[in-house]
Amino acid sequence: MNTLKPALIASAVSAILFNSQHLAAAESTTQADKAIETIQITATRRAGSVQEAPLNITALDNDVISDQNIGDLEDVARWVPGLTISDQGGREGSPIIVRGLNTNTSDRISDGGTVATYVGEIPLNINLRLTDIDRMEVLIGPQGTLYGAGTLGGAIRYLLKQPQLDITEGSVSGDIFAMNESDDTGGEFGVVFNTPLIEDVLAVRASLNYYNKPGYIDYSYVVQEPGVSNPNPDFTNPSDVDANLRSVNDVNDEQITTGRLSVRWQANDAVDATLNYFYQKQENGGNSTSQYNSLSDSSALQGMVGQYENAARVLEPGEEENDLLSLEIKADLGFAELVSASGWSSYEQSGQRDQTDLLYDIWSGYADFPAFVGQTLDTSERDSFTQELRLVSNSDSAFNWIVGGYYNKLESHSDDREYTPGLTEFWGGGIPNVQDDLEYILISDSETTEKALFGEVGYAFTDQFNVTLGARFYEYDVSTTSGSATPLYSGDFSSLDDLAMENVSASDNGNLFKFNANYTFDSGVLAYFTVSEGFRIGGGNGIAPCPDVLPEQQIVCALPSEEDYKPDTTVNYELGFKSSWFRNRLHFNAALFNVDWKDAQVGTATVNGQELITSNAGAANSKGVEISSRAMIADNWTAYATYAYAKAQLTEDAPGLLGILGDDYAEYQAYYDGADGDRLPGAPEHQFSFGLRYEQDVLDDKLLSINYGMTAQSDVITKVGLKADGETLSGYALSNLSAKLTGDIWSATLYVDNLFDKYAFTSVRRDKSWAGMAKYSELNKELPELQRVYGHYTTTPRVIGMKFTYNFEL
Repeated sequence: MNTLKPALIASAVSAILFNSQHLAAAESTTQADKAIETIQITATRRAGSVQEAPLNITALDNDVISDQNIGDLEDVARWVPGLTISDQGGREGSPIIVRGLNTNTSDRISDGGTVATYVGEIPLNINLRLTDIDRMEVLIGPQGTLYGAGTLGGAIRYLLKQPQLDITEGSVSGDIFAMNESDDTGGEFGVVFNTPLIEDVLAVRASLNYYNKPGYIDYSYVVQEPGVSNPNPDFTNPSDVDANLRSVNDVNDEQITTGRLSVRWQANDAVDATLNYFYQKQENGGNSTSQYNSLSDSSALQGMVGQYENAARVLEPGEEENDLLSLEIKADLGFAELVSASGWSSYEQSGQRDQTDLLYDIWSGYADFPAFVGQTLDTSERDSFTQELRLVSNSDSAFNWIVGGYYNKLESHSDDREYTPGLTEFWGGGIPNVQDDLEYILISDSETTEKALFGEVGYAFTDQFNVTLGARFYEYDVSTTSGSATPLYSGDFSSLDDLAMENVSASDNGNLFKFNANYTFDSGVLAYFTVSEGFRIGGGNGIAPCPDVLPEQQIVCALPSEEDYKPDTTVNYELGFKSSWFRNRLHFNAALFNVDWKDAQVGTATVNGQELITSNAGAANSKGVEISSRAMIADNWTAYATYAYAKAQLTEDAPGLLGILGDDYAEYQAYYDGADGDRLPGAPEHQFSFGLRYEQDVLDDKLLSINYGMTAQSDVITKVGLKADGETLSGYALSNLSAKLTGDIWSATLYVDNLFDKYAFTSVRRDKSWAGMAKYSELNKELPELQRVYGHYTTTPRVIGMKFTYNFEL
């Protein structure tokens, strides 16, 4: 399935609607009491239903999350038109793309950062395991006025279940599953408990969940001892291979521990406060990339690497920890509701990667050491404090308003080190170094402070026609201090005090605006038109400037254009409608959009040393349509479908977007430049999802529900305009099937994810030039016969499992 034709999608949606109308008309008398469930949201900072909100929002409640076996953000994205998340496994953060707005590659660094995620009221960059969740709210389109920085494309909100003040209840849940290509069995276990401490005044809610997903990627060529074992033995000689290499099966396993403790205090009818502590720890054994059909013809491993095999020389584990302490207070002042949201969050990460290939490309002389292996140890941590105060009017008059203030301070530290085991001894030793075989080090500290005043004012000209104006006035300061060194080349580096630190600072201020007009027709159809803006903070890359004369040895430094980057902005024009028909038995919503993106931030790398940095591209645009529909098509049948089309492309030239080539290769520079009209990478132009649910009472008092879901997407390109050896990844479809039996206090679910065991590439790591397959042979990386880094992330194989949930009240 390489592409999804719009005509076919339109036909499918039309068929659903036709059947919905026909059946609903025939059964309106006998089924007047049945209707689609109403999902309440607070994304507009006011309570209301999805169908009443004049904006493009998708909400998934706990029932939908359970029925479709949705466990994380990647699963959510398949049911949200306009949202793309390419599953890169737990080891790497999967990129979040809205409406195709992405100028980065589809590589592991490709998260454009255009979507902000929130846990409750607090911004927190996390892929949360969906346990004890009340609902997910996904806002599509810039949300700069109410949500601030980082919402160029949209915002995602995790809404946890609140402590209940009047009931003692809990649940115990379990899941056991098997996965194709894995030797192990996975599982999940969770417990939730809620109890009042003072009836109707004080309550506590606690949850603990452990998720264990087995791996399915084998690291089949790991060296026995880095710096001693030969990573490139005679692969035709089993004895030589066994003496130097080992195979580790199912490496990309994942364990996630999630805990939460909440205390809610309702002091009186006017004041409601919740203190929440949240914790999540994620451990991953390795990457989910495969080098299947991704090695050079000159590689000794050509044809030996299978579909679920990785050719890394060392294991690549990773670990992340997130903590969040938040205090949310709501006070009814009569004329308005006062909301105070305070959040203290911390993040710690550590990981190891095979860095051999990059070092080969920087200097081919490393290959003179037969046992050469490069590996990294990267660590980072972030601490953040967020405070928001806002007033939301309670008046029944034609005017309504929101006014607030926002403050955020983020402090981060990173320490990235590369080691080349055994290289110092191979070179004869005697090189002063703070650590043995430390080849490269980069230490960076940064501080970002953001302040803002924001507000909205709305006026109801009639009961049917409303207009809202919004604005946000912001300022920020960013300071980055960093230093790097290459000890094996620079010589005397016996102390970290020898690290020369450079400081780059940036500050800016600006404003964002929003206009929304909406009209409700007599039929109940809600039509709206929105113009909204979003922005993202600029800053410095913290890389030392290059000297006037570059040394012959390896150096990591920034050219003038690489030292810092500017903020980027989006402006969204959107026309949409929401409709409910046949006594709320059919929902049909659609939106047309046009988004202009200026000074798009893009992840790239320095010319000297290939250090990851951020820079600015030119301008881009995305335009298209998003449709969602849900229908009760018979007494026991419910169907839903979504479709999204986004044409995203550059609208002006972006010289050097994908790299700056040296004078020796200047004739190929256009192949690394972005050009007006180039398609943006990382997201499909077409997305489609379809779900069907059947319910039937069985065994006197039990409910049987059978759910089928299918999600599909057209092809994805991996680099802007297929430049710089980008490639096209074919479209694909995935199907899920489940059967759930529900009793009074329990439920059991049998499910199959990826029903047809579809194997497809979801994104890429590096590009073909790393495997000697560049469009222009002169642009191939060094030593393609030894390179193994180019590969692809794949879809997860078929999963078959059984879930059980037991609910209790005391």
